[in-house]
Amino acid sequence: MTDSTAIVWFRRDLRLHDHPPLVRALAAHARVVPVFVLDPAIVRGRFASGARTAFMLDCLRELDADLRERGSGLVVREGRPERELPALAREIGAAAVHWASDATPYAIARDRRVRSALAAAQPAVAAVPGPGNFVADVGRPRTRAGGPYTVFTPFHRAWQQLERRTVHRTPAVLPPLPAGLRRGALPSLAALGLTDELSPTARAVEPGERAARRAAERWLDGHLGDYARDHDRLAGGTSALSPYLHHGCLSARECEQRAVRRGGEGAEAFVRQLAWRDFYAHVLLHHPEDVRREHQERMRALRWERDDELLAAWQDGRTGFPLVDAGMRQLRASGWMHNRARLVTGSFLTKDLQLDWRAGEAWFMRWLLDGDVASNNGNWQWIASVGVDPAPAFRRILNPALQQRRHDPDGAYVRRWVPELARVPDALLTEPWLMSEQQQRAAGCRIGADYPAPIVDHAHERRRALERYRAAGSES
Repeated sequence: MTDSTAIVWFRRDLRLHDHPPLVRALAAHARVVPVFVLDPAIVRGRFASGARTAFMLDCLRELDADLRERGSGLVVREGRPERELPALAREIGAAAVHWASDATPYAIARDRRVRSALAAAQPAVAAVPGPGNFVADVGRPRTRAGGPYTVFTPFHRAWQQLERRTVHRTPAVLPPLPAGLRRGALPSLAALGLTDELSPTARAVEPGERAARRAAERWLDGHLGDYARDHDRLAGGTSALSPYLHHGCLSARECEQRAVRRGGEGAEAFVRQLAWRDFYAHVLLHHPEDVRREHQERMRALRWERDDELLAAWQDGRTGFPLVDAGMRQLRASGWMHNRARLVTGSFLTKDLQLDWRAGEAWFMRWLLDGDVASNNGNWQWIASVGVDPAPAFRRILNPALQQRRHDPDGAYVRRWVPELARVPDALLTEPWLMSEQQQRAAGCRIGADYPAPIVDHAHERRRALERYRAAGSES
């Protein structure tokens, strides 16, 4: 350890347990200054989200409290990181800035600007990026031809062979902040020009590392063993840890390690989902153009329709298809949606309504607490049949009624989020428009009045979608 000062730049790693940049900085420097930079390009940028920003601010407040308990505290700056970090380094005489690398095009460009600014500082400041956001190094897997992977299964095999880093404990004590340092303060959400539109009582998860670790304990100790069987069950069955993984309140690497130690089919299935998260980061790292356009060049010829009324009905959960509406209402109330519902609602937007997947991507990013650019983009392109891991379009046209029968057989999920259908019998819940007038009266749900009639005919739209995809393929 040298008698020097380092900055630890917190980004999407809002925790103290298993925090590699913090551990590296403590090992190499006598003084460590934790900082978070509120970057306007993210807070107010393309995928601005009041819900996600409110969650992040709450996580940061807890992080600050945890740092204070250990003798330190969180320094807050607002502005472009390439300006704020060199200025802070100059103020405190920092010799290095440590952070966990990310994979999005914006993160890559931002970090390049930060490295240049630190190198140009007088005196120069070392930039020390490293691991911390993913299970493994998402830049390393390569095909036999030396290129990146675009199909999950071979990526998964290569990913399983990658070296794993050590999982670190939470530091018990941290060096105090330099005397006289202006710490700054976290702004209110309103001061950032944003509003949290989620229901206060329906938010999917509580913010912060402590809540994240409690949730992980409950999941790993109580439900992990059933995951392989139940992961598609809409009324539960999943970990719901994704908001914590996105904001880094939990370490993906630690989650993998703990699941592997427990073993079994449930653990294997859960770790496979962590691999999907790394896979989409890998794809975007090597194909940054995917943030704006279809990965498959031939599918850029697809003709998307434009219908604001249909889009609004989908966004509001007014399509007349119970499972689609349940998923969309869950999203707007809680900031989270079961992954099976994400696939069904995504298929419905792109294959039943014939609307551009980018409209769905943007809507999800507005509301999701786990709104991750790489995973959200990858999943939308997957269900729209335009991305990596290709399959014929007909395999990814999901019938909402059939999906509901399979994955919500007792109607618990639909009835929770679409209460108008609470008294509809199970046998009619997947297609309530088939109820007779007498059945509608008995259920207290008049189709077209209390609950919408279907806005499209699924069988007809399926045929139209297949024609569109065939036309795009023939134009390539």
